[in-house]
Amino acid sequence: MKILAELHEAEEELIGRAVILTDGKAGSIEHLSLDDIHGLRVSIVGHDGQWPISMIKNIER
Repeated sequence: MKILAELHEAEEELIGRAVILTDGKAGSIEHLSLDDIHGLRVSIVGHDGQWPISMIKNIER
């Protein structure tokens, strides 16, 4: 339950925020998900795929 509570908190904090990934992709966070290998992953509006949260280089505050 603790993990799901933390995921919900991260969703409230991050969805809709503009980000730049280390590979140069940019956009706003559309969706967060959990992955057994990478942990928290993000989906970016306008880009197919999901990336580990560790790939976020810059986030709008």
